[in-house]
Amino acid sequence: MPRDLGDVIHHFLPASEGLESDSAPPRPTRPAALPIVALPVGERDVVRAAYAWNLSVEVARQGACVTLLAPSSSESSLLWPPPGRGPVGAEVVLCPAGDLVELDHAAWDLAVTRAADAPEGGVILTCVPPAWFEQASERSPLVRWVLLFTAPDNRELREGYALIKRIVSCNRDAHIGITVHGVRRVGDAESAFSRLSDIAQRHLAHPLASYGLLVDDLHVYRAIVSRRPIGLEHPQSRAARALRDVAELLLEDAEVRAVA
Repeated sequence: MPRDLGDVIHHFLPASEGLESDSAPPRPTRPAALPIVALPVGERDVVRAAYAWNLSVEVARQGACVTLLAPSSSESSLLWPPPGRGPVGAEVVLCPAGDLVELDHAAWDLAVTRAADAPEGGVILTCVPPAWFEQASERSPLVRWVLLFTAPDNRELREGYALIKRIVSCNRDAHIGITVHGVRRVGDAESAFSRLSDIAQRHLAHPLASYGLLVDDLHVYRAIVSRRPIGLEHPQSRAARALRDVAELLLEDAEVRAVA
């Protein structure tokens, strides 16, 4: 089902108080495999890499199991903290994949093995060099659910549409989400998402889902330099609050997309 940015704006507004239920929550069902979310991130794309890692930390802070998988390369040390479990249990795994097929296998192996110890659910976030999607086939796990970070400028929107077109050509059922980053106002994010969503619907007949926005915040760049999570270093910053909201939206969809 398509989800517009207007449908998720409540995540970015102050929460209202709710009534606690007296009934006990249902016991979670352990999935056979955690859902895999592909994140298009270039090898030297420092900003998107920072968003990906910080998003994994925010998912872990909400109590879910999360592993951030990325292909190792000569540039990996520029983008990632050391492999292993880091802040609040968020895990980074670098694999020697040389193409999308090898990365597919690595992501699926993690999805199965991590699910065995994750009754609370979770996700496998997998960073994919955008050019690798040219190798994708309909059977690829990495074209089933894709979360694309895009800025609101024309060049990024054109590049984002080209990538969406490639993914849809491989899998008409792909769930493609958009997070607009580098914005100062909600209206800028709404306009960017609407432009991308409208053209995808018009030319591809494919709906896009909004995963909110990430604001342009100096704390993002400080986190890149320090390699410390924004949510732990500056928990009250606009960037940290926005990342929490994106993580919440991601986990809402992960609950219904887990492989039973």
